[in-house]
Formats: sequence, structure tokens, C-alpha cells
Amino acid sequence: MELDFIEDMFDGIARRYDLLNRLLSLRQDVYWRRSMISALDIAGPAAVLDVACGTGDVIIELIRRHPDLRQIIGLDFSMRMLHIARHKIKALGYQKNVTLVAGNGLSLPIAPGSMDAVTIAFGIRNIMDRKSALAEFYNCLKPGGKLAVLELTTPEQRFFNTIYLLYFNTILPRIGSLLSKNLGAYQYLPASVIAFPRSAAFAALMRQAGFTDIRWKKMTLGICTLHLGIKPF
Repeated sequence: MELDFIEDMFDGIARRYDLLNRLLSLRQDVYWRRSMISALDIAGPAAVLDVACGTGDVIIELIRRHPDLRQIIGLDFSMRMLHIARHKIKALGYQKNVTLVAGNGLSLPIAPGSMDAVTIAFGIRNIMDRKSALAEFYNCLKPGGKLAVLELTTPEQRFFNTIYLLYFNTILPRIGSLLSKNLGAYQYLPASVIAFPRSAAFAALMRQAGFTDIRWKKMTLGICTLHLGIKPF
């Protein structure tokens, strides 16, 4: 089963996940998450759901930027990722109002219309049925609630795309395999990014799910894209 394969893969690389993210992105992943949270423009004691929360980096940045958040729920299907997230959040004293839940984006254990914002960073490409996942995100948002999807993408400029794919398909898997001892995970990564829809196509999926005011922003020469949408009143 595909979900089991992905879950096992992330369990296997959880211990080195943060190190590899910083190293392989040259710390751009930190900038990308900060950009996503800034773009959400959250106000007041809001409730936020972070899907595919991994080791908790989005949750930590949310609390740093918005210490008055009423509720943050982090959801992931990797128990080892959640274990690391729990320890990181506790070590920073950020555990107040944070709940970590085991689950996946296709069946959210969240009350309909209860969230002010939903975020998912580097997780939507691991969900093959993206249409159903987007419908789940839409369902749990309040009217006026915001969705932010941050994902790795392939540059559209031909020259840079050639260089990027050379790095992504040859150098990155070798470094990832060396440090994580999991070659399969870092062969899967470039394959999943290359297969991810272009920005306009993904925006169309968001529109089909009911989101409006959809826009996207390409970052770092197009190797990461932020999509934003709103659930209408």
C-alpha cells in the first residue's frame, strides 16, 4: 500500500530529517516556511491546523510569530516525526495550546468549520488523491479561513531547470543516502517533485475544491512554490 511505503520512509529518515532539510536546501527551507506564515496574515487568537507537520518546524514558527494563537493542531502519519516534534516543542516551552495528532490528510480528525487556517508544507505531493485532501482542508476551515500550501517544485526557466535537475537527480540522492542511510527516500524525493503539477494546474484543483482568491508565489528561482486560497463566506 502506497501510504504504508511513505509512512515507513519518513519514519526511517526522521532522525536526520531536520539536518538534511537545512543542508540540501542551503537553509532556504527556513525562509520558505517564514514566507508562508507571513503570507497567511493570521490575526488574533486563531486556530491553525498544520497537516504533515513532520518535526514541528511550521508549528514552532507559528508560535514565534503569533504567541496569542488559541489552538494549534499538528497532524502527521509518521509516529517518529511526531515524537521528534513533541520533544522540540517542549524544549522550547511551546507546548501550551499545541496538540499533536497521528493521522493523514485524507481523513482529518477535525470538526468541520473549526479552523481559521490550514497549512501544509512539503506534504501535499505525498498525497496522490489531492482533490480529496483539498476537500478535507476546505471542510475543516471556517468561512473566511485560509489555506497555505508550500511545496517543492521544478523551475520553469530552462537553463536553471537543467542545472537543478542535475543536482536533484544525482547529487541530492547521494548526500541524502550518505547521511540518512536511506537511498530510497532520496530517490523518491526528486521523482515526487518532478511529478507534482504546475502552479496553474494545482491552483485549478484548489478552485475545484471551493477555494477562492487563489494566488501563488514562486521562491528561490522557482524551486519552491507557495499557494494560497480562501474559503468564501
